[in-house]
Amino acid sequence: MSTKTGVLALILSGVVAQPQSPAATDRPDFGVTTNIVMVPVTVTQRDGSILNGLSANDFRLLDNNKVQKITQDMTTHPLSIAMVIQATTNMESMLPKIQKLSSLLQAQVLGDEGEVAVLAFDHRIEKLADFTSDEARLQATLKKLKPGSGSARLNDAAIEGIRLLKTRPATRRRILLLISEPHDKGSELRVREVLSEAEFAGVVIYSVNVSSIIANATTSAPATRSITDNNPPGSTFQPGPGGGIATSTTLSQNNMGNWAPLMKEIYTSAVDVFKKNPSEIYTSYTGGRGYAFGTQKELERAVSAIGEELHSQYLLTYSPNNQDEAGFHNIVVQVLKPDLKIRSRDGYYIAGKLREGK
Repeated sequence: MSTKTGVLALILSGVVAQPQSPAATDRPDFGVTTNIVMVPVTVTQRDGSILNGLSANDFRLLDNNKVQKITQDMTTHPLSIAMVIQATTNMESMLPKIQKLSSLLQAQVLGDEGEVAVLAFDHRIEKLADFTSDEARLQATLKKLKPGSGSARLNDAAIEGIRLLKTRPATRRRILLLISEPHDKGSELRVREVLSEAEFAGVVIYSVNVSSIIANATTSAPATRSITDNNPPGSTFQPGPGGGIATSTTLSQNNMGNWAPLMKEIYTSAVDVFKKNPSEIYTSYTGGRGYAFGTQKELERAVSAIGEELHSQYLLTYSPNNQDEAGFHNIVVQVLKPDLKIRSRDGYYIAGKLREGK
């Protein structure tokens, strides 16, 4: 596989394996030998506006506390978006607002080569449409949204969206867009299982949330604001020390096969994480962002802001100089200019090198 092809393959997995030449070693290698990692980075100014015009030289990137040589990938990578929408009884007044998003999604988010799939959930999870670039089909799909039961299996629906994204070609960026209340009601899966699946698949998660109070209100919804700031993931709460949580159940659910590095345990020391809602955890740890809405204009502003960010990100790539370190690799990106804030994914998984006799 060429280096260029390897970079393109990163969009989905976050890491691509490139086989080493047989002449490079006198003993066979198993697993990953060369990896190229892509890190989408959002840079904002003091007022929250997105900053363009930076180069790779303006960034510093650490992988497990080791400085990496980075480049900026200027290739266009089209978007694949799985839009997961809560369709419960208390969302009835919100669904007509969501049904009007087709034109905005096409113009502001998808772009010329983007595609979107739609899932709806209450106590059930239903795929309303597979990936499409057809605005008319998207509009017809959103019209199918009908309120169902009061249960809202957010975690289970999110993981279905992630698994749907895993089917997309390696030249596309994977985005999960949650439009729902921020809390889960009745899922079989836990937050950490969904987060691990997202990180293995290289999925960035954005959320546009409606609170239970607003969803149940019969009067006009009050003004709301973005529920997260521009700080890097984990700045509000930090993951605990790395720990093994790769149980047989988790591995089976995540369909990881024989590739099972240690999973990151985000609950070990951060007791406050239990007080966070699932969507906030997902956006924080994957490098996305959360918004809230109660009115049509707020919903449209949130979706437009997500589109602007996705089309303004810096795509930093590097070949790790610490590939032998199997397991979760923590990524820290710094911008070498004052008064700027950044957001990016917090890491990725790697199997590392396994040689005979080791």
